[in-house]
Amino acid sequence: MKEQSAQARWEQHTQRPLLALAVAFAVAYAVPIVDSDASRSLTGACTAAEWVVWGSFAADYLVRLAITAERREFVRTHWLDLCAVVLPILQPLRLLRLVSTLMLLGRRARMASQIQLTTYVAGSVIGLLMFGSLAVLSVERESPNGNIRTLGDAVWWSFTTMTTVGYGDHAPTTGLGRMIAVGLMLSGIALLGVVTANIATWFISRFEKDDVEERRQTAAIEALTEEVRALRAEVAALSEAAEKQPR
Repeated sequence: MKEQSAQARWEQHTQRPLLALAVAFAVAYAVPIVDSDASRSLTGACTAAEWVVWGSFAADYLVRLAITAERREFVRTHWLDLCAVVLPILQPLRLLRLVSTLMLLGRRARMASQIQLTTYVAGSVIGLLMFGSLAVLSVERESPNGNIRTLGDAVWWSFTTMTTVGYGDHAPTTGLGRMIAVGLMLSGIALLGVVTANIATWFISRFEKDDVEERRQTAAIEALTEEVRALRAEVAALSEAAEKQPR
């Protein structure tokens, strides 16, 4: 119990700092891609910032692992966090740092009870659109056969891919770009399913409330009907008794 409360306190205190670090990561990841003529020193600073942010999320995972009571259970139930921590170490690609940081941020965001589902879905959509656009632009801009050359093309492609429309006017030509496309399509379908389920749940809850209110009103009417019947029977009995009395 003590370890669990310590873990809960740690997660509560680190929620906002990790969110701020994630914003810093987004800026550091976007600058070299949007500004293709950025200096080597600026690019190096952005790369260092990305590693610092990833390292902060990795340290957060290790701290939570250290203070939990059931470490094996923690590893088993947080295996996605572990993969996000290990992937960039195996092969330090910028895209893997992007994926791992998004995974870790998403896992921590789901732990925050104050974040409502609608806010989480909206943030996920914006984040996927932004990072998907930047990621595909970074790998497709230099491709000889690529047709995603500008940030506008990348944003349009990400939007049509996430909504599974796929007009075909822009499409990735590299293997890594197609992997990003698959991830965006699956994410779009998952988010659409979450939104649909949320709307359906809202309608069902409203119908259930209406049913409960209707049943309550029906029960009240039946109770009043029985009371009126009892009163009528009592009045009839009193009338009969009065008639039988001698005058």
